[in-house]
Amino acid sequence: MRPYLKEFLWDRRVVEIPRPVWWLILNGVILNTRPGKSAEKYASIWRPEGSPLKHFTARQSLLLAEELARRLPEAPVVDYAMRYGKPSVAEKIAALRAQGVDRLLVLPLYPQYAASSSGSALDAVWQLMLRTRNPPELRALHHFHDHPAYIAALRQSIESYWAEHGRPDTLVMSFHGVPRRSLDLGDPYHCECRKTGRLLAESLGLSAEQYRVTFQSRFGRAEWLQPYTDKTLEELGRAKTRRVDIACPGFVADCLETLEEIAMEGKATFLNAGGGEFHHIPALNDRPVWIHALADVLLPHLAGWLPAPGGEHAPTEDLQARLRRARELGASD
Repeated sequence: MRPYLKEFLWDRRVVEIPRPVWWLILNGVILNTRPGKSAEKYASIWRPEGSPLKHFTARQSLLLAEELARRLPEAPVVDYAMRYGKPSVAEKIAALRAQGVDRLLVLPLYPQYAASSSGSALDAVWQLMLRTRNPPELRALHHFHDHPAYIAALRQSIESYWAEHGRPDTLVMSFHGVPRRSLDLGDPYHCECRKTGRLLAESLGLSAEQYRVTFQSRFGRAEWLQPYTDKTLEELGRAKTRRVDIACPGFVADCLETLEEIAMEGKATFLNAGGGEFHHIPALNDRPVWIHALADVLLPHLAGWLPAPGGEHAPTEDLQARLRRARELGASD
């Protein structure tokens, strides 16, 4: 955990405190106390296949390749990287270049743009290009927070859950928080989260009284975007709310923040405050509706790079191997 946290928390996009001050805090306090606590949290959500985030991200990559192969006469290579840790952006781009890839479409898997998430992911690509003598052609997506296919995938995921488990009194949509200062400096993240929440609520037919948009994962003493998720759950618990469901539309794959912070800690907060029934609705993960939506998001950005859909296409041997692996993963779930 220590190398991961050091890389993550030293990112200037993530923590904007002056470097000398932050170096002392990070190396003198945080890296000596937080790794053990974080390791315990990760252990509580670990699965036989390993990290849920890595598992579902790999699944999304493989299934997206399969979806694009169905739609396009010449399917692109699809691969994934992690912003921090392994597999790194540099490693994966080097591997793609070794395969002959000379056109690169970068998709940060953050629906809402924040400098500390999407911006940082794109930084990793741009910084690598600065050191590359002959870089590939580059395109990048900024966000997809209001894309109709993304909103539709969220709606279908939630409605499917409700069809099986019934409906709540209140739906909480919890997004990862960022410091309030980022909004004041012009970061669009807060507005994009609010828009996602509004569009999703409208598509679900919810009134303003039936849902809340909140922000989780705050760190340190500074003010972060409000309302806070934990305080909202505590408030709903004290109000003796019969049932609360919580979804995390900003996370396209389940991870520590959804499985531990929300499904475990959030549940305890709500129940201990006097609430009734608590349900965590899983992220989009590898749901077919999400893979289909992801292809809808990407296709316009591939215009001019690949032949138009309509012709017959035989996948390459490399792609066939990827598709077999995708089916094997699906069969083992």
